[in-house]
Amino acid sequence: MNDGHRISTLGNGMRIVSDPMATVETVSLGVWVGVGTRSEAPEVNGIAHLLEHMAFKGTDRRTAVQIAEEIEAVGGHLNAYTSRENTAYYAKVLKEDAALAVDLIADILQNAQLDSGELERERNVVLQEIAQAHDTPDDIIFDHFQSAAFPGQPLGQPILGSADIVRQLTRDHLNTYLQTNYGASTMVLSAAGNISHEALEEMAESAFGTVATNGWRGPEPAAYRGGDTREARDLEQLHLIVGFPGLGYHDQDFYAESVLSTLLGGGMSSRLFREIREQRGLVYSIYSFTSFYHDTGLFGIYAGTGGDNADELIPVLCEQVASLADTLTEAEVDRARTQLKASLLMGLESTMSRCEQIGQQMLVFGRPLTVAELVDKVGAVDIDAVRRVAKPIFSAKPTIAALGQIGRLEPYDRIAQRLT
Repeated sequence: MNDGHRISTLGNGMRIVSDPMATVETVSLGVWVGVGTRSEAPEVNGIAHLLEHMAFKGTDRRTAVQIAEEIEAVGGHLNAYTSRENTAYYAKVLKEDAALAVDLIADILQNAQLDSGELERERNVVLQEIAQAHDTPDDIIFDHFQSAAFPGQPLGQPILGSADIVRQLTRDHLNTYLQTNYGASTMVLSAAGNISHEALEEMAESAFGTVATNGWRGPEPAAYRGGDTREARDLEQLHLIVGFPGLGYHDQDFYAESVLSTLLGGGMSSRLFREIREQRGLVYSIYSFTSFYHDTGLFGIYAGTGGDNADELIPVLCEQVASLADTLTEAEVDRARTQLKASLLMGLESTMSRCEQIGQQMLVFGRPLTVAELVDKVGAVDIDAVRRVAKPIFSAKPTIAALGQIGRLEPYDRIAQRLT
């Protein structure tokens, strides 16, 4: 894989990063803004996501219909998403239409009208989205887990916000959030595909050169607390997450934690899948996951099971976690390393994956990481590094989130005791 990354900075501080790929006919590009749910005050939780919706609802130059028609007239795609630490606005187009894509994204970010009528309609859409998430237990359980891990903190807030808060958000709220958080210093224009860096830089200067440099200083530090949250619902299943504090992006053991997660619950050869699903049939779904943030993280295990299996599931799950550091084998560490490397390299075959990766890396590390660098870091993880990470993570205070048939789930203190 070519690592011809190029970086430059506009006079206002906005960064530009590119990953040229001369053998493809398309370009994926977008603006990654280094703010998300974690940047919201509690009284406006959900505003980052609502603003992302409103950006597409018309500008001083284009109506919402014109935005959609212009990108689709050239066979392109335009979309956005909000996460806890950033918001992205991105497009994929044929190489000759890159300038149009940059212009469209610049327009919706700088000239959105935030029309009151459109706000009422889009508010309705978001409220339906919140209701849908609430009705999807294997989705909303992750919000419950996040809230229990970081209670009373921006990092514990749901990305969609609550219905009560979203109903109260006004055009003034949106404008204030936009002016405070969307500035040149928090924005990265990223592109991967058949485009030269010089051409991208020229487009960026024309489209974003006048964006103001804001004074945003980053989110408040997060403090993992842990705890227990349970909601009884009339469901056939129990949705359960058992989690722990994880590492941040900048921790030297970032890659070791990724290997740990992969070997514990990252596929059909993982410990949790083999022991709990295949050998015992106690769950229909089980996997581990990691959530990395600038200064902290989470390590979690999700299980979807019948409510009657909870009392048998918990002892087995806890035993697998508690014994892992002392029973690791070289073979499973090697297999997990290989899985991670393969996933990394396969992802780089997509212009969109590459565009997103370097955009996010610019926000986190201030530079894109090379393929060789990433492969080397994963390859350097040995059994001792995985043990070194596993012991403090799994000995920390756990977070338990449960939804559905919770009647046979053990008390929090009993589960915590099993994990020691």
